[in-house]
Amino acid sequence: MASPAQIPELPDPIAEAIRQRTGHVRFPMYQADCDTVVATVRKALGQNDFDAAWAEGATLSTEEAIAYAQRGRGERKRPASGWGSLTPTEQDVVGLVREGLGNKDIAARLFISPRTVQTHLTHVYAKLGVTSRVQLVREGSA
Repeated sequence: MASPAQIPELPDPIAEAIRQRTGHVRFPMYQADCDTVVATVRKALGQNDFDAAWAEGATLSTEEAIAYAQRGRGERKRPASGWGSLTPTEQDVVGLVREGLGNKDIAARLFISPRTVQTHLTHVYAKLGVTSRVQLVREGSA
């Protein structure tokens, strides 16, 4: 069976069921691509697994479909705040801040832009409840 990374974005059976219930149609300009993706996924999963997945998605109500879509990639595996909530890249940025590096130097080390470093720091500050680099370093060494 193909991994999710190998499967192109699936034309959603949930969306198809909603279109059928509401009487909306797919724009004709998208139909050929949809048919190609459906065929690719059907081949990757095999007919039985494809039919089962399609049928399961088609049974969802509009509200259930919205809740499913809002769920995204599943439950969050990290806490929402605190040191344990930091992503690996945020942890790398914090480590380089502790070394006394500025945003440009951190960016060069991590092969990202200085603006991305600032975005990571903004997220770190919010997650840890700090407002400056000085506080960040103090929190990290406490």
